[in-house]
Amino acid sequence: MSSSTTADTVLVGAQVHTLDPGRPTATAVVIKDGMIAAVGDEGDVREWRGAATQIIDLDGATLTPGLVDGHIHPVLGLDLVSGIDLSDCTDLGELRDRLATETRRLGRGEWVRGFGLDHNVFAGGPITRTLIDDVLQGAPAFLRLYDGHSALVSGAALQAAGIDGPRRFAQRSTVVCDDRGRPTGHLLEHAAMDLVLHVMPPADPAERRSRLLALLGEMAEAGLTGGHVMDAEGGALELLADMETTADLPMRLRLAPWCMPGATSEELDRLVREHGRGGRRWSLGAVKFFIDGTVEGGTAWLEHPDCHGGGTDSLWLDPDAYTRAVRHLAAAGVQTATHAIGDAGVRHVLDTLEGIDTLGVRHRVEHIETLPREEFARFAALGVAASMQPTHSAYTKADHTDEWSRRLGPDRADRAWSCRDAHDSGAALVLGSDWPIAHFDPREVLATARLRRLPSRPDAAPVAPEQALTARTALEGMTSQAALVAGESHLAGRIAPGYRADLTAFGVDPIAAPADELASAPIRLTMVAGTVTHHG
Repeated sequence: MSSSTTADTVLVGAQVHTLDPGRPTATAVVIKDGMIAAVGDEGDVREWRGAATQIIDLDGATLTPGLVDGHIHPVLGLDLVSGIDLSDCTDLGELRDRLATETRRLGRGEWVRGFGLDHNVFAGGPITRTLIDDVLQGAPAFLRLYDGHSALVSGAALQAAGIDGPRRFAQRSTVVCDDRGRPTGHLLEHAAMDLVLHVMPPADPAERRSRLLALLGEMAEAGLTGGHVMDAEGGALELLADMETTADLPMRLRLAPWCMPGATSEELDRLVREHGRGGRRWSLGAVKFFIDGTVEGGTAWLEHPDCHGGGTDSLWLDPDAYTRAVRHLAAAGVQTATHAIGDAGVRHVLDTLEGIDTLGVRHRVEHIETLPREEFARFAALGVAASMQPTHSAYTKADHTDEWSRRLGPDRADRAWSCRDAHDSGAALVLGSDWPIAHFDPREVLATARLRRLPSRPDAAPVAPEQALTARTALEGMTSQAALVAGESHLAGRIAPGYRADLTAFGVDPIAAPADELASAPIRLTMVAGTVTHHG
């Protein structure tokens, strides 16, 4: 046999879900030059074997197209999870104890950093530095709330940033102040948080590089072969380019740099020029917008006010400017992905895309936390993709006693993360984690999409259980639908000749196994471009 017809790798002993309508199942896959060369049973692939061919026996594991997280922040997330993890704090007493311990551990005057702080810790009361300043003993502190769009900072941090009153921004961000105009330490949205972030000591570049490599390795171990990265912040492009000078990344990363309110036409033109730039396993594939913020922070754009009378404004001071910016990029063939959580925000995004020539590009709406069922029909009609994160529903409770539900009221809370409505509308539905807002493990995402609760919480009542996805639909949301939304259906999302050899092998069948079992099942193999990135 000539070397031109000899495989690099042959996978055998597998139960293969190809997601290829032409051949739905198989037991063996042939890989050559990073691509799938043949799919069939062991008899079909025998002729591909040569002296140098690597034979991997999957011993009954279930092979699927490689899992892709449809919304993730691996580089920016390194900064978002800096410091102590506060996600397990359930009340103010626990928070104060954790901060006191961390303050004693650090040297005098060092910054106390924390992340994952749950709004429910404050039991619906004000989020204010007066609740924590005494235990910090004068230390500057930056505590990011779990939504990633707000923070609580100490009095010393406000002083370091020169914040002594309200500020005006080009976007709808707020330095929350009391009735005497004094900052409470609660900062809403990116521009307000940046005032403090810009005076904090920067992370060590070598440490960030090491942390990112370790993180991507952990993601590969969990079965991920790629991610749609919804930012290009924190020097991400330079960092990824530098990493590829020494080795291939263990995942494909498709990045979407931010376009924030106030962007000029020159900045929009620069985003168009840079579109498509990339390396071997990373590229700029979209542009990320924010039309609103979060429900818990009171910055989601809602059709009707939340329980505090807020939430009726766009993050863009002029929503028409958002529309012009999106259409500018769409006219250049650049995909846009818009963070839109509230129903009014989602509606405005769809209105923006109504009636324009999208040049065959499938634009995206991210999150869609509460939306009337009839609105989902517009996604399919306009060819707009719904990008949703099932594990975010873990921040709510079925009985509506959490802060997200209280803010919205029962009617809107009943529409929480309506994944089934999105799918049944005929829209493309891509699933992800939004790490670090929720854990990146795709098994947890797939299981939660079916259970409507975290697999680790069998005692929790499911949230809107009628919105559960089938096992196959969930799997498609991280494989074939992710490829469709990225414009890569001809290259990815199925196991067929001519497709990338990006593959994930589960210890159980992700379609047939119970969801709780899937969440804890081993990943036997992860492969990107025919290269093994994890072998368990």
